[in-house]
Amino acid sequence: MNLIDAIILAIIEGLTEYLPVSSTGHMIIASSFMKIASDDFTKLFTIVIQLGAILAVVALYWKRFFQSLDFYFKLLVALFPAVVLGLLLSDFIDDLLESPLTVAISLIIGGFILLKVDDWFKSNEVVDETNPDAHTKVSYATALKIGFFQCLAMIPGTSRSGASIVGGMTQKLNRKTAAEFSFFLAVPTMFGATAKKTYDYFKAGFELSSDQVNYLIIGNVIAFIVAFIAIKSFIEYLSKHGFKVFGYYRILVGIALIIIHYFIYPLTTI
Repeated sequence: MNLIDAIILAIIEGLTEYLPVSSTGHMIIASSFMKIASDDFTKLFTIVIQLGAILAVVALYWKRFFQSLDFYFKLLVALFPAVVLGLLLSDFIDDLLESPLTVAISLIIGGFILLKVDDWFKSNEVVDETNPDAHTKVSYATALKIGFFQCLAMIPGTSRSGASIVGGMTQKLNRKTAAEFSFFLAVPTMFGATAKKTYDYFKAGFELSSDQVNYLIIGNVIAFIVAFIAIKSFIEYLSKHGFKVFGYYRILVGIALIIIHYFIYPLTTI
């Protein structure tokens, strides 16, 4: 990896972390074209720079992060499934992180789901005048179920934000509430993933050069700035227009990736 690679991947991370299009999937695609997807530092980099994107959520919603202990307990409940499955499936997940073909298939399947989500959960957007908060309250049971949906994102190309937002909508949350809870849940989830990936990296005997440390710092700063802008734009767009454009985008990218892989430029596969 060089500095240009790091900058490109950080921009991709910031743009896609909170969109339902899979930031990990896009970074796998980009790093495959760069021919660095299988490099151990690349795998570490793509996880660690998500911290920058996470801090953008804290900066935007900082008042919400200090509202009550109940809020933190709900995040911990939602985080629990990912912690358990992440530990159990760590090696399997690492193998999938080199597979653009897995990303392509996941993008297409997820795209078709997003085309129908707005229709499936249309009633969630209707305000009940007798209970106006009906679609904006996250219970402990709802938090746990969203946590299980988030685990689907362990398959590259699925999208952590997309899976958890749809999970929230299955529990009768409206789009905005589901998206915001997904953003909040990203904070402990990605802190945990970063800590584990960093620990595993050093445990395996690898060390970081001064250039690599600089790449991580630069990557986090860029991811923070880009994500800060992307989050605000996404919430506004999602509230007004829904998911369809992201569904079409996922399908087109997935099909294009398969065509490129088989007919133009063979990419890294399992």
